[in-house]
Amino acid sequence: MINLASPAQVGHGDEVSKPFSELMVNTAMSLWKDSLTMDASKPAKWTYDQGVVLKGVEGVWNKTGDGKYFKYIQQSMDFFVDKDGNIRTYKQDEFNIDNVNNGRILLLLYKVTGNEKYWKAATLLRDQLRKQPRTSEGGFWHKKIYPYQMWLDGLYMGEPFYAEYAAYAHDDTAFNDIARQFILMEKHSRDVKTGLLYHAWDESKQQKWADPVTGRSPNFWGRAMGWFGMALVDVLDYFPANHPQRKELLSILNRYAVAIAKSQDVKTGLWWDVLNLPNYKKNYLEASASSMFVYALAKSVRMGYLPASRLAVATKGYDGIVKKFLSVDAGAQVNLEGTVSVSGLGGNPYRDGSFDYYMSEKVVQNDPKGMGAFIQAANEMEMAATQKIGKGKTVMLDNYFNNEWKKDATGVEVPFHYTWSDKANSGFSMFGNVFDIYGVKKNTLTAAPTKENLKNANIYIIVDPDTEKETAKPNYIQQNDINVIADWVKNGGVLLLMGNDSGNAEFQHFNQLAGKFGIHFDEVSKNRVQGNDYKQGAIIIPAANYIFRSARKIYIKELSTVSQINIPMVGLKDSWQIDLKNGTDNIIMTVSYGRGRVIAVGDPWLYNEYLDGRKLPMEYENYKAGTDLVRWLIKPFAFRKK
Repeated sequence: MINLASPAQVGHGDEVSKPFSELMVNTAMSLWKDSLTMDASKPAKWTYDQGVVLKGVEGVWNKTGDGKYFKYIQQSMDFFVDKDGNIRTYKQDEFNIDNVNNGRILLLLYKVTGNEKYWKAATLLRDQLRKQPRTSEGGFWHKKIYPYQMWLDGLYMGEPFYAEYAAYAHDDTAFNDIARQFILMEKHSRDVKTGLLYHAWDESKQQKWADPVTGRSPNFWGRAMGWFGMALVDVLDYFPANHPQRKELLSILNRYAVAIAKSQDVKTGLWWDVLNLPNYKKNYLEASASSMFVYALAKSVRMGYLPASRLAVATKGYDGIVKKFLSVDAGAQVNLEGTVSVSGLGGNPYRDGSFDYYMSEKVVQNDPKGMGAFIQAANEMEMAATQKIGKGKTVMLDNYFNNEWKKDATGVEVPFHYTWSDKANSGFSMFGNVFDIYGVKKNTLTAAPTKENLKNANIYIIVDPDTEKETAKPNYIQQNDINVIADWVKNGGVLLLMGNDSGNAEFQHFNQLAGKFGIHFDEVSKNRVQGNDYKQGAIIIPAANYIFRSARKIYIKELSTVSQINIPMVGLKDSWQIDLKNGTDNIIMTVSYGRGRVIAVGDPWLYNEYLDGRKLPMEYENYKAGTDLVRWLIKPFAFRKK
């Protein structure tokens, strides 16, 4: 018997099974150890299916910090991408938009590792989109062999990658083109009566499956609608907030959500393979479409694209998937039943888009498209269960006192080092993922703190302010900054100060801020580690620790200790608490100040290098400790005296 476990349960001492997202990823990693092929007698081929699965794996990695998931993603792409960025079996001149989807994984690998081969490979796919044949209005053909045709499937295959690449490459004009694809697809395929979208549209109206007047295919295929919805919510992640067409994309999404809710099966919460014909004898409830709808709706609610009421539709759908489509075999492997293997239009033999055609395709177990969609849906629903913990809270990350820049792949100077967006070793993206899990809104402060720009922040993080070695003209903490921050804490703010060791940190001004709360960062370098002798940086957390309730062994190297300054100040006396020691060294200290809290640690130890599982041995629980800390920052527990 499988028990659904949310991320809130896992890792906090409960004896429960792993979440369904992890169980299904484990199945995928068992079925496709090196590369994805459905037929062992045939060589592996660059295929969009793999990208769908790997996006699910990426989500599980983000939620767990377990490096085995990233390793699997990387080895899966390395099977195809050589050292020069060429992609094995990929042929650009086929102009098959399906082949673009995996570019999202290439971008992830480049952002995390910095290996140029992934950027070069992704750029090949971006170049395909530049040359992709188009309809007269500018819509991408689905494939060169399918002239003048736009398919719903193609929106997922091309647009999320296109948007992510454009955002990274600072190609703002590309978003006009990206919006155009969704607007044209809805314009030509939407049925006014039901709100559903037909599978495809042929501008030439020459295909036998195309209506001679509208050019539309005959039916509403579930997975095609699923692809469209997933594409739209994933594109919105990168679509500029001030873009004039963002509002139109959100309107399309809202119309889409209404149609999906209306076509949901009342009894099971699932969706039919052909969406509008539930009473047709051969029709069946289908797993991949149902998973895609759940993902699109749940993520849209989490991101604020749709009203919270839409989560009820996703929840009912997810419960239906678990009940009907999940099975466990004799080896305790979790499997996904009920996915149609493929459905298309045209080709040879010819697929006419009729109801009977859709019913003729095989329904299989553990199809990668269905599994990938389910993993992504499960990731979202598991996050939905924990959103209320930090709902309404905002965390502000300083990018003013810490303000380092580097050139990206396009040669443009961009901020990095302890930023939410930096996915490399130096970034805070994995720490940011923990805030995402608990529903905390993330913001970045690029200016000096003021009463106005801090008023909506509940948590404020200042990390390793710059020295002249790091930034030509550092923004040192000034007395006015200290006064503003102290007033903010006094009124209930939670301040996290993360220093660094002697030789790698600015102490004078940072200690003036810390000293306001009776804290001092000592100019020392403790826990120095030689090479990969990790035990030199090991710190054991006592079981009774009230901040770190689940983590027991962490790794912090080359840190400054913290000490208490006895200053006579009303409201501060006897408000210190040493939260973590290593021998006689004070590692973490907390201070109660007015209605707020200040927590100080002498290292930015929660950056990606020590949180994402790619470097540290598994015995070190930095990700788990980061999760514990975030939960404490959201709602600091009652202060405990010695």
